[in-house]
Amino acid sequence: MSSFAFSVLFVVFLLLTLSLRTWLAARHIRHIGRHRASVPAEFAPKVPLAAHQKAADYTVAKTRLGLIGTLWGAIVLIGFTLMGGLQLLSLAILPFTGPGLLHQLVLVVAFAVIASVLDLPLDWYRQFVLEQRFGFNKMTPGLWWGDLVKSTFVGALIGLPLLWVVLKLMEASGQLWWLYTWFVWSGFQLLMIAFYPTVIAPLFNKFTPLADVSLKQRIDGLMTRVGFASRGLFVMDGSKRSAHGNAYFSGFGRAKRIVFFDTLLSRLEPQEIEAVLAHELGHFKLRHIVKRVATMFAISLAFLALLGYLKGQAWFYTGLGVLPFMNASNDGMALILFMLVLPVFTFVLAPLGSITSRKHEFEADAFAAQHTDHRDLVSALVKMYEDNASTLTPDPLHSAFYDSHPPASVRVKRLTMAAA
Repeated sequence: MSSFAFSVLFVVFLLLTLSLRTWLAARHIRHIGRHRASVPAEFAPKVPLAAHQKAADYTVAKTRLGLIGTLWGAIVLIGFTLMGGLQLLSLAILPFTGPGLLHQLVLVVAFAVIASVLDLPLDWYRQFVLEQRFGFNKMTPGLWWGDLVKSTFVGALIGLPLLWVVLKLMEASGQLWWLYTWFVWSGFQLLMIAFYPTVIAPLFNKFTPLADVSLKQRIDGLMTRVGFASRGLFVMDGSKRSAHGNAYFSGFGRAKRIVFFDTLLSRLEPQEIEAVLAHELGHFKLRHIVKRVATMFAISLAFLALLGYLKGQAWFYTGLGVLPFMNASNDGMALILFMLVLPVFTFVLAPLGSITSRKHEFEADAFAAQHTDHRDLVSALVKMYEDNASTLTPDPLHSAFYDSHPPASVRVKRLTMAAA
């Protein structure tokens, strides 16, 4: 392929992706607007009109901000690639590092820093304007900046050694570097799953053992019935950052732990919490976590193999505005370009991931209905949708591209029909 042909292909897919995202956002906003005036019949007895309209307005605001972010991201993408931004950055670094591994390492770090700084204004607006307007923001500017500093430090501490290993493998391990890198990446992912709950997460949030004895007994009974062993039940102080509520599993093997947001515990009744937990337990017992990890490993292997081919093609660089070194490493540049353009070419495939994810959610709902009262799960879902201002009337096509969970109305209908 010629560099010009690849440039044209890139621009065509970028315009296609931008057009599709814009069209989906417009559909979503119109669909929500048409249903804003009244609560869907199946939720009318439980969801006040004011809460329904708040969810509609919040979702529309998020969608519009997301569209602005998409357009800004496209401008940044063009600036880094076809407008020569990465080429200029590489040349600016070259006098200080010379060509080779160090140059590629510094290039990736410099790109990551610049890209993060460019995203800061929208991140700030999202937290302190949009979330604040709808009553969800609980963060102070000091906490926000503190999180940013800590996450940057932790990311550098973990990411820089990993990046050095990957670049070294790309440079020195021959044609099968992508396979060796896949082994390293997969091992790293498993280590993160194992150590994140006990090492990294406590740097940002406080985790305390569940103190409610009666609730703990109820949950222990559920775990005994379904055959699940956990290292403990913990409450996370999510309320210091956001009013949104959630619950999740973390870790694997003997390190599994169950975490509840304090915001969730303050809103749901004990039987509803049990039903939510039964849903999460369903993901584990039905091996959804293992399947997702296996899928992630398979996809990463395929993408690394593709990168293994692309990094040796001159048109991959020149078609994206970069003049590669002829007698030195271009590995860091290849990584950056690949990460930048991959979403452009793969966005149209997004619904394929949603299909599997939604299937898992339905199965976990059914599992919860088997081990708890389905009415408690329905009640909990309605409260969680209301508290998180999640719209009850998303556009189906937009939802297929962006939502890993089925719409509330579909989940409630399935639960009700299954119990009938």
